[in-house]
Amino acid sequence: MELTYYLDKGASLDPSAPCLTMGDSSLSYADVQELSWQVAAALANSGIQAGDKVAILSGNDSTAFACVFGIARAGAVWCPINPRNTVAENGELLDLFDCAGLIFQGQFAPLVAELRARLPKLTTVVCLDETSADATPFREWLAGAPASHSPAERVDDIAIIAGTGGTTGRPKGVMITGRNIETMTALTLMSYPFRGRPRYLGLAPLTHAAGVLCFPVLALGGEIVVMPAPDLTEFLRLVTRHRITHAFLPPTLIYLLLDNDALDTADLTSLQCLWYGAAPMSTARLREAIERIGPVLGQLFGQSEAPMMISTMSPAEHLHEDGSLALERFASAGRPTPLIQLAIVDSDGKTLPTGERGEIVVRGSLVMAGYYKNPEATAEVSKDGWHHTGDIGYLDADNYLYIVDRAKDMIISGGFNVYSAEVEQALMAHPAVRDCAVIGLPHEKWGEQVTAVVQFHEGQQLPVPELLSFAKERLGSVKAPKELIVWADLPRSKVGKVLKGDIRDQLAANQ
Repeated sequence: MELTYYLDKGASLDPSAPCLTMGDSSLSYADVQELSWQVAAALANSGIQAGDKVAILSGNDSTAFACVFGIARAGAVWCPINPRNTVAENGELLDLFDCAGLIFQGQFAPLVAELRARLPKLTTVVCLDETSADATPFREWLAGAPASHSPAERVDDIAIIAGTGGTTGRPKGVMITGRNIETMTALTLMSYPFRGRPRYLGLAPLTHAAGVLCFPVLALGGEIVVMPAPDLTEFLRLVTRHRITHAFLPPTLIYLLLDNDALDTADLTSLQCLWYGAAPMSTARLREAIERIGPVLGQLFGQSEAPMMISTMSPAEHLHEDGSLALERFASAGRPTPLIQLAIVDSDGKTLPTGERGEIVVRGSLVMAGYYKNPEATAEVSKDGWHHTGDIGYLDADNYLYIVDRAKDMIISGGFNVYSAEVEQALMAHPAVRDCAVIGLPHEKWGEQVTAVVQFHEGQQLPVPELLSFAKERLGSVKAPKELIVWADLPRSKVGKVLKGDIRDQLAANQ
């Protein structure tokens, strides 16, 4: 299935139904279909051919997201570019992807002007919402190419090229196929509750997880309410106003939501599923979220290379049959999904038995086609016929997956393996701790020393020895931090992940 099929399926249910809503403006399914045909025709008129790469550089915006379907109708490949990246990062990605086209919001005109001279392959540049000296205005561009309803013939199944984080070395382009998105969509629809026509609220960047979760919503003829800015008070207001049924928030934003004064008075009864994922979540705060928001939290675990649905835990799985909280599985990432194979392997690629820790590997139609123009990296991550996630984990007797660390973040202290996620969960169980990161630093005696950097809730402090004692009671002396440092905030990526590499570098520089 091509990306346009999800839009067209929704339109077949009711073309007049709202498809993309932002503020007081709404585009119906018929509107988005027509706009997508216009964009496809304008791309063709500009010399963009099937298989060419077209980037969108925009914050959350309904017209920008509608352009995704125009790119697909033209047989081109959508390259989502995160506007929070630096100029250098986005320039590197546009060059890496061989982008021939760029559609951008006017607020990023200075960035685009700086990039143009470095990107000779970029031949079509269109500004969505204002006049720019370095681009064609969107409406003028559309007017020059009347819509044709003849779809271009695709050259292959590559639908999206997404950049990896780039936090360690040069970023890579993940080639996501139509089959990958079809598999992800099927897994979403079979793993979580969808009653009636869904209404999905997009607060997190549509360039990432929040964007691909739109496809299953569209397949059901649902409405996508787009939030241009991540305001959690406004998020709560829109859930009530639009009777939102589904939303996605990374754990850091759920923590902020729990700290929001408006949460306990907001009407969230329409929610069927509030997805969380993209980073580990504190089990203590997950319990608080379910108790205060309702039994609607649904977990997902995936990667850019295997989008979203390697494993899932539905809202119902957070509870026992009697309705009590299933606290014993809150630290898990759910169960492997039906359309993928998952195994835990040792460093030699040997499959490990239940309960033993090793690298999580997966295979199936959810896994990417490879890294764009990087066969060496593709071969490395695909050895032995499995996609190697780089995550360390284990499966329990009930087939629940537990992710204990990134392979590169595992700490070896005194000859023992210490998994940072375990230590972080123990620290986050203290009500004064808002967030934390655990890393290993060189140590003469132990090889590596377990070191924790902690951020407290605003207005709360705790003596370091008291928190260390709290952790030691739960972890024992080997795993408990030997050093604990308090910071006012932790460095984070563009999507809210704590940057352990930055923390490690800062601490190492002070040693």
